[in-house]
Amino acid sequence: MRDDPAEVAYRRGLALITALIMLTGVLWTVLAPPFRAPDEPQHVNSVLRLAYGGGWPAAGEALVGPAVTAARDQAKLETDLPGRHFDREDVPPFIAAPPLPDGDRFVVDAGNAPADPVPAGTSTRHLPEDAVDQMTQHPPLYYAVAALVLRGTGLAEARWDHQLLALRLFDVALLVPVPLLAAAAARRLSGSRPVALVAASFTLFVPQAGHIMGSVTNDALVTLSGAAITYLCVVVLGGDLRVRTAVWLGVALGVGLLTKVMVVFALPMVAAAYLVAPGSRSRRLRGTLLAGAVALVVGGWWWLRNLLVLGTVQPVGIPDRFAGGEPAGLWYFLRTGVTQVTRSFFGNFGWLELRIPDAVFWTAAVTIGALAVIALVRLSAARRAVAVLLLLPAALWLAVLANAWPGYQETGLIVAVQGRYLFAGLTALSVTTALGAAALLGPRIDRAVPWIVGAACAAAASGLVFGFWGFYQGPTSTVADAAVRWAGWSPLTGSQLAALVVLLALAAVAAVLACGLFARSTTLAETTAVPQASAATTAAGTGSSA
Repeated sequence: MRDDPAEVAYRRGLALITALIMLTGVLWTVLAPPFRAPDEPQHVNSVLRLAYGGGWPAAGEALVGPAVTAARDQAKLETDLPGRHFDREDVPPFIAAPPLPDGDRFVVDAGNAPADPVPAGTSTRHLPEDAVDQMTQHPPLYYAVAALVLRGTGLAEARWDHQLLALRLFDVALLVPVPLLAAAAARRLSGSRPVALVAASFTLFVPQAGHIMGSVTNDALVTLSGAAITYLCVVVLGGDLRVRTAVWLGVALGVGLLTKVMVVFALPMVAAAYLVAPGSRSRRLRGTLLAGAVALVVGGWWWLRNLLVLGTVQPVGIPDRFAGGEPAGLWYFLRTGVTQVTRSFFGNFGWLELRIPDAVFWTAAVTIGALAVIALVRLSAARRAVAVLLLLPAALWLAVLANAWPGYQETGLIVAVQGRYLFAGLTALSVTTALGAAALLGPRIDRAVPWIVGAACAAAASGLVFGFWGFYQGPTSTVADAAVRWAGWSPLTGSQLAALVVLLALAAVAAVLACGLFARSTTLAETTAVPQASAATTAAGTGSSA
């Protein structure tokens, strides 16, 4: 009903939450120092290679081009941030390096962007690790689209910091649909607008998501793909077994698979959604097979080709350079690996250098786990759907640890254990935790929405402040010193940065106020329907509300 005041208030609140998430990502694009995100130089290098027609070499055979090497040097990447978890005596501090004047920053063009090809049969093992671009172990879709962005904006030939900012903003654009898909999925399952708004705000509780999605990384497209897959699985769980839905689900899977292997772990969720969806067995089987076939045609073929041609699903991008060591046992692996995944899911900024306090990320992790369990136990009508959605983050979590185990046994080191690999399941966690909050709060969920969104704003702001401190403020520096240093490294001016901070603060206030107005407009009929969504509503997936 277009004239329904509650619906109008809901849409206003959702729009402002989405705008707030977008602006948070935008602030991260200019807050993080240049290339201070996991593998960001290599991601940029692969984009530039495609932008200049350099192709997609075999894994381990791509080199970093002169432009990115020069940009790394100008960005003083080989320094330690002031908030680093420990200082290295042989590495100079970042804050001791004066920001490079804008006019002295390197301009990327056709003469310096591409790297010389690696001669056939030549190993890159003898080269420094930062000279090798390992991203060609992944499919090229994200990099091809990002290269089109540079070409389309006229920034293929530009200062490196302008290119970096443009690519970071492109990733923020990929983040924008995520809260909208989370809200739509939560509303379909619960029939509740308050639950949808809570689900939409979940990303703000994960500051690492803002940091990663505000950097240059193929994880941005993986996160969006995971969100689309999750939403479409909820549609299937509501009984939509149409051919069109299966095709769109296959496309979402295929796009993710043509980006990164992590999306393969969404397959159990998709299969389970069709398995438990209402409808005839033949239609459910048809949907499963059709979605799988479309996914294979769009992107799954890449991994099948790897298996047939290379004998492995994902080839190694950088030759093994780790010195041998003795593993400390299974318990050490689990304790360390689980801690690393959890911390880097919520807040391990830079190249995992800035570690948020243990109490913060463990509290967040326990809260999410508890809400998921509550949703499973208390929401009988949505229990199957919650269980299906949790398959994706659970599969990703197990896959990350399982992938690290062989290397640990061989070298004694735990590598490639990062929380951003779980971001394909971000929307699934958004929906399940929102449902858990609804089950916990019952009819009070509508009045709790502005408080939850306010808490989300506080979490996002805390992450930004922690990042500002860790990136720019040394032990003897003042906030003013750090602000000047930030402006010096940023492609924006100090006044532009200040305006962005003020705009973000205003958006946060507006989002909380809008959710407060929504809470006042919500009817008693809707709030009492939240704890136990009717089986008919869940089956129909209408997302209707009072």
